[in-house]
Amino acid sequence: MEIFSVRSSQSLLFKNSQNNAKNSKTEEIGIDTGAAASVIFRIDDNGVEGPDFTAMSPGELRNHARQSYDGGGIDQDTFAAISEPLPMHAIDAQGNVIDLTGITDGTLFNFRDYYENQLQIAMSIGDSDSVKTLKSIVNFLNV
Repeated sequence: MEIFSVRSSQSLLFKNSQNNAKNSKTEEIGIDTGAAASVIFRIDDNGVEGPDFTAMSPGELRNHARQSYDGGGIDQDTFAAISEPLPMHAIDAQGNVIDLTGITDGTLFNFRDYYENQLQIAMSIGDSDSVKTLKSIVNFLNV
């Protein structure tokens, strides 16, 4: 009985084994090195607008605002105002009370109308600080 080292046993078995002879199946396999990749990943911006702020959840709005803030699109005050949770109740421009208790992070909500109504109310009562912040939010939502 002969004892071979582990290193040489595989090479000796390969050389001496009749099963390791070239198989007709492996002869047909070839690698095409001349073919270039023809598929290029590209996103087309044809007709694509920004997100739909009329049907967006509060969590999505915060994420989008965070990306805009990080990219320099909005200032810190605008980002902070957008990131605040919605109140339980609000008043629209006509003076009607809006119940917002059912709005969660996963609920779709019309933020464009909400902030436009809040801007009209702030302008009617003369709250200049709120008007400035709400104008920047409305501008952000209308881009």
